[in-house]
Amino acid sequence: MIKLVIDSKEIEVKEGTTILKACLDNQIYIPNLCYMETLATPPASCRLCFVEIEGQDRPVTSCNTEALNGMVVKTDTPSARQLQRTAFELLMSIHDVDCAHCPANKKCALQHIARFLKIGLKPRRLPHTLKDPDIYEDHPFLDYHLNRCVLCGKCIHVCRTQNGQPLMAFAKRGFSTLISFFGKESLTDLPCETCLACVRICPVSAITLKDNQDQTAKD
Repeated sequence: MIKLVIDSKEIEVKEGTTILKACLDNQIYIPNLCYMETLATPPASCRLCFVEIEGQDRPVTSCNTEALNGMVVKTDTPSARQLQRTAFELLMSIHDVDCAHCPANKKCALQHIARFLKIGLKPRRLPHTLKDPDIYEDHPFLDYHLNRCVLCGKCIHVCRTQNGQPLMAFAKRGFSTLISFFGKESLTDLPCETCLACVRICPVSAITLKDNQDQTAKD
């Protein structure tokens, strides 16, 4: 076990624990979207979990930074919060904010983060750009809402864990990046209709069951 100080609170964690896990396990919230404890290599793709470490000249992403004995960490500094708000604004500039018609409404990770950071869901200083088409409907059992997706990768990870290999993957690059499904040609071999792991893990309801059954799947 090692000891470190986070926001003036001394905590004890197992050696090899990341700063983000150390914080979350001790009721210190840090905004995050892509973090999963079971991921061996955190992608740090959402860029929301910045913290400052005493002795280092710039904030670091806490999901892939190991907690060390004697480390002093601050999660609520102006520079860390500014980086988090900027990352959130960039994310929301390509997000379709239509909470009233979204099954994730009132339990959405984005709504929670916005409240925590005291920032609106619709950034005013960035242009708002959406993908076209809005919904990928070619999957036999699922609909993929491109402009809800935050590209956290959780669906890919749980699909791989549940089925031995993922039936989806990241495709394209940059603004065009999306989740691509494969295997739909052999419909009888797809476990998607009964698995639904990707539907349940999505923090923003970007993957839903067809025929408006998404709320049932989430419950």
